Parts: sequence; structure tokens; C-alpha cells
Amino acid sequence: MPAVFLKDRSLLFVSGAEAQSFLQNLITTDIAALEADEARPGALLTPQGKILFDFMIWQDGEGYTIETDAGQRDGLLKRLTMYKLRAAVALAPSTEEGVTVSWGVDAEGARGSQGARDSRFAKAGVTLTRRAGRHGDGAEALYDALRISHGIVTSGSDFALQDAFPHDVLMDFNGGLSFRKGCYVGQEVVSRMQHRGTARRRVVTVSAATDLPGTGTEITAAGKPVGTLGSVDGGNGLAIVRIDRAGAAMAAGTPLLAGDTPVSLVLPAWSGLVFPTSGDEASA
Repeated sequence: MPAVFLKDRSLLFVSGAEAQSFLQNLITTDIAALEADEARPGALLTPQGKILFDFMIWQDGEGYTIETDAGQRDGLLKRLTMYKLRAAVALAPSTEEGVTVSWGVDAEGARGSQGARDSRFAKAGVTLTRRAGRHGDGAEALYDALRISHGIVTSGSDFALQDAFPHDVLMDFNGGLSFRKGCYVGQEVVSRMQHRGTARRRVVTVSAATDLPGTGTEITAAGKPVGTLGSVDGGNGLAIVRIDRAGAAMAAGTPLLAGDTPVSLVLPAWSGLVFPTSGDEASA
């Protein structure tokens, strides 16, 4: 399988004697639980618990590499610097731009060359590694098709920053959200959502017999909004939907439409979630 260079990804390096504790007290990821060759998703939240910045993070020597969208990097660096105060931490943008993702046979080779395996894909049974810099020339559409088929979202295409909770994008299942490590920014809100089982917006894969309409198209049931279409690959796509509303529509036999296109919705198998069939609160 191919190695694909993602040119719109950028990197930060966090190092210093207090790098682990600094990050552990700020972001959603349990940094102390990171394995040596593992990349996990993470986020820096608003105090209201919504995703302010999202990223992947992995160990890099004595520090940590944070991979984020190129448009987020400077803002994330500024925000982390604001929290740094007198901590023994160094924050610096990487001189290397872009990230190469590899899967299948190529992923195994990359792991021996400082590649970190992506825990999101591992949950879906796929070995995929992430590596700083350009190490392949596969079409980026191949990577998009892979993540769409496995229900793995990206900010910008699938959700807007400051508009989604970690639960909305399945961070409670993909290794990016900790409920055990103690306090971090926004932790009280997401812990309350977890313990009360109030998360109703969830990622689904979308399929149609014809090509799907474009990103941003509303998904409806009987004229009422259910969610919004995100990334699209022909007749397959991703969306974040109200699974209580979608479940009720499916139980009643009400067609689901993306624009005027009939669609089917499936929750990613690796999440273990099911569609509610009544007004009950969604739960895992």
C-alpha cells in the first residue's frame, strides 16, 4: 500500500524536564500512557469543553512531537506558550514540514524508521504510521478514502474547531481522551458528559448508491436536520449526526437524505456504539 505525503500538516516539538507534566495538565491525551512508538490523537479544549485545537502526539527522543493542521500550528504554539509560564519546557516549530502516512507493508517499514503507529487506525484494525517529512508520493485521496471508510475525522473537513466536543468525534474511544489522569482544561465538562451519558452527536460513515453531495450538505429525516456531511469520497462519506434522531428515523423507516440523495448511516464498528431507537440518552 502507498506512503502518502500530507503537505498541510505541521509539527511542533515540546521538550524539557517538565514537558510531560506540562502537557499532562493541559491536553486531553494521557501522555504518561503513550507507548514508545505510538501516536495518539489529542486536543486542547476551551474551558467549556469544546475542541480549540486538535492534533496527533507522539514521543520523540526526550520530548514530544505534536502534529497539527498547518493553519493551527502558530495558534497552538502561541496558546501553549501562554500556559508555559516558568515551566522547564521548550516549545519550537519543527523545521520539517508535512507528514507521511503509510499503511500495510509500507507501515511496517516506516515503524523501523522512526514512524509512530496511529492509535485511531489501530482501533479499526489498520496499521498506519505517521512520520515527519516527505517519504512517499501516493495520492492524498487514498488516505482520505481510508480514513472515511474507517470513520476517522479531521477538523476543517468534518467538524469546525470550537464547535465540537471530544465525544462528538469519538475521542472517548480512539485513545485521545482520558478520564483518569486528573484535571486539564475543559476536563470537568467532558467528564460530566461521560458520566451522564449525554453525548448524542457522533461520527458516522455515510453511503449512497450515487455520488454524495458536497461537504456541508445537511442530512435530514422527514425534513428535520439530523447532521451535516463532512468528507466525501464518491458514494462514501463521513458525518457528525444526532444519533438519537437518526436512530428514531431508521426505526420508523423514515428515509435519511443528504440534500436530495438517499443515504445510509453506520456507526464505526470499532466504537461499539449503537443507534438509540427511542428518546433515551445515547450511550456506549
